[in-house]
Amino acid sequence: AQRVSFGTSGHRGSALTGVGALLATVGLQIGQARAQTYSASEGDLKILNVALGLEHEAIAAYQAGAESKLLEKPILEVAVLFQSQHKQHRDALAATIQRAGGKPGDPKKMADYGWPKLATQQDVLMFAAKLEAGAAAAYLGALRSIDNKDYLTAAASIMGNETQHLALLRQAMKENPVPVAF
Repeated sequence: AQRVSFGTSGHRGSALTGVGALLATVGLQIGQARAQTYSASEGDLKILNVALGLEHEAIAAYQAGAESKLLEKPILEVAVLFQSQHKQHRDALAATIQRAGGKPGDPKKMADYGWPKLATQQDVLMFAAKLEAGAAAAYLGALRSIDNKDYLTAAASIMGNETQHLALLRQAMKENPVPVAF
């Protein structure tokens, strides 16, 4: 089996650690965006840029998964679909930030994400599910901090799509797609 490198670590525990660190960082960034500003619109723009960073990462992760040669055709098709939806999220967030007078953040280089090494389709699915779970949690956190109702509606809509992705990824891994009611 071909081994694709999403970073420097080679086991699943590191993937969990990385996603945990991502969630902690995003939560901190959202809190800092609100705490460091005096105007609600500035805080909202910073939060939208954090969300934009999540979308950049998801796009890059699905690209890496698609190029890995580890995914069977039906799973690859779903990964490409999810990536296209993340591109729509990215475009909507970037346009919103620009319309509000802000500057959208640029994506990182793929090598700068520090992803774990993945050797099987199951590894790729598990990693994608963890990213989607992290993104959904980050959007949920953002909902408590965003003041502008239009931005709030957009973030809630994107969060819903992230949870749809997560449910389908869990199903592809033969897990319960919706394991809890809350």
